[in-house]
Amino acid sequence: MEIRTYKQEDKALVIALLKLNTPEFFDPTEQNDLEEYLDNKVEDYFVVEENAEVIGAGGINYFPEEKTARISWDIIKPDLQGKGVGRKLTEYRINHLSRNKEIELIVVRTTQLVYKFYEKMGFKLNKVEKDFWAPNFDLYQMELKNKTNANIE
Repeated sequence: MEIRTYKQEDKALVIALLKLNTPEFFDPTEQNDLEEYLDNKVEDYFVVEENAEVIGAGGINYFPEEKTARISWDIIKPDLQGKGVGRKLTEYRINHLSRNKEIELIVVRTTQLVYKFYEKMGFKLNKVEKDFWAPNFDLYQMELKNKTNANIE
């Protein structure tokens, strides 16, 4: 398993992953949002490859004025969920952020369907908003203090 930086040529593969996870984890209306994100809002985005196949993806967006980074658009191939791919991708991004002394807080905005995964990764729930993403897809906003900054005076 290899994690590498997203390239624009990966877009169709990432959209295909989203479709495999729709409607169980994403509402069909979110495909347009992901396409807009991949075309115009990517700051750091990564794909997970195994045997030359993209099996996962996830990004980071930065809010320097708030000293915050947000983990975004995590998508794992359905038959590989629960097998450590998401954990490795999340750890990779947390480690990536730990080298950024300007970031104090890591935020993830997810749903009631997967917030327990992030809880296991150390994120703490701080906000819930019903039907935020779409009907029956509630916002679960979670936070984690950036490791590096926890050790800085």
